Amino acid sequence: MWAIFRKELKGFLTSMTGYVFIAFLLVVCGIYFTAYHLQGTYPKFAITLQSVLFVFLIAVPLLTMRVLAEERKQKTDQLLLTSPVSVTGIVLGKYLALMAVYGIAVLVLAVYPMILSQFGTVSWAESYTALLGFFLLGCCYLAIGLYFSSITESQVIAAVLTFLILFLFYVMDGVSSFFPETAFSSWFALAAVMAVLAFLIYLMVNQKLIAAAAGILGEGLLLAVYILRPSFYEGLIQDILGVFSITDHFSEFSSGIFDVTGIVYYGTFSAVFLFLTVQSIQKRRWS
Repeated sequence: MWAIFRKELKGFLTSMTGYVFIAFLLVVCGIYFTAYHLQGTYPKFAITLQSVLFVFLIAVPLLTMRVLAEERKQKTDQLLLTSPVSVTGIVLGKYLALMAVYGIAVLVLAVYPMILSQFGTVSWAESYTALLGFFLLGCCYLAIGLYFSSITESQVIAAVLTFLILFLFYVMDGVSSFFPETAFSSWFALAAVMAVLAFLIYLMVNQKLIAAAAGILGEGLLLAVYILRPSFYEGLIQDILGVFSITDHFSEFSSGIFDVTGIVYYGTFSAVFLFLTVQSIQKRRWS
């Protein structure tokens, strides 16, 4: 794993990819830092971090798109898969290299509150708690980008898919507000999702009977709950979509709250996508 980590990190730091990612992130942060703090004399550093979350939508796909997709395109993934390193070790090594590159940018950002302290009083705990949340959020996004890089050999497709998913997570609060909080709207939305899941089951197993049975059973269960206890569905869609609102937990960190729940959330979210990445490679390995 550590050999993979050193190889990937060296690759990032001997090419333009890592430097472009770091420079892009720091330039955008620098612009907001100057506008809010040096010119606007705003004392809370967290406002800068909150304002630059959109930068992940562009920076993360650029950094992660080639990590596994390029290996697959050049067929060098076969060398990795036949090496003594496990698939989990390969994925973790590449992910740690991504984290290291991102960590370099975060370490530079850690200097900003020190600069700000030269012009007034700064809450160190609040500033660095926000920076911790910013780091965890970025690591979560990197895990997502790594997964989409593993499912295709095209860097462009990997970048586009990563951008679309990150954008969806970014606007999740706005998406949830489009749905009424009534029980019927939640039931109808879940029924539509169940129909889609039944279709996906058909695509995976190519068995109409199994897919139809799963769909009928799921739809029947949803309908039974709606008839017996309609209050269960009230606001359910908002609660479900809220689980995927990744930036919500960052707001706790940016308020200076050391949110243990947020740490567990980001760690779990990252672990899920790393697990999916391993399974994606394992499936290709044995196919």
